[in-house]
Amino acid sequence: MFIIKKNYYFYTDNTNPITLRLIRKNLKIVVIYRNNSNKEPFDQILKLRKECKKLKFSFYVANNFKLAKKIKADGLYISAFNKNIYMNIKLIGSAHNFKEINQKVRQGCKTIILSRLFETNYKEKKDFYGILKFNLMNQKYNLNLIPLGGINNFNLLKLNLIRSNGFATLSGVKKKPVITNRLF
Repeated sequence: MFIIKKNYYFYTDNTNPITLRLIRKNLKIVVIYRNNSNKEPFDQILKLRKECKKLKFSFYVANNFKLAKKIKADGLYISAFNKNIYMNIKLIGSAHNFKEINQKVRQGCKTIILSRLFETNYKEKKDFYGILKFNLMNQKYNLNLIPLGGINNFNLLKLNLIRSNGFATLSGVKKKPVITNRLF
């Protein structure tokens, strides 16, 4: 069984080779490079950007406008905590609640990744939206809301019930490659 969506958003926090070549090229893939912990060499980031460009994947850099311009990224991903306004660049935003969604709209984001669709096992993060609430929020806002969080083998097929043209994942693909096989 496959999950049929128009867009797939993958977070990566390092430039280690992701098996991008296994992903079918007829899908719209967005790779978001989000590295807050350590500084990677510029040439490694540029290499990842070139690999994505060769495979016709969009490449976004998180919260680093200068790096995005320097490597000619397709756009900038702005986290929920980032309140800066950016001009003349494609933006993907991240939000966890109504207040943050409104902030991202004011910042000019057309696509917003809304966090925690399903329940996660993080001790400090207990709340989640669920399918019904996410669909109601997506109907309320005239935006491209993308679900993220808690996607695993057990609820993967529930993504077909989500009224969104894509979904985002971080740990689901990185920690459990079997999910990648079921997606593609």
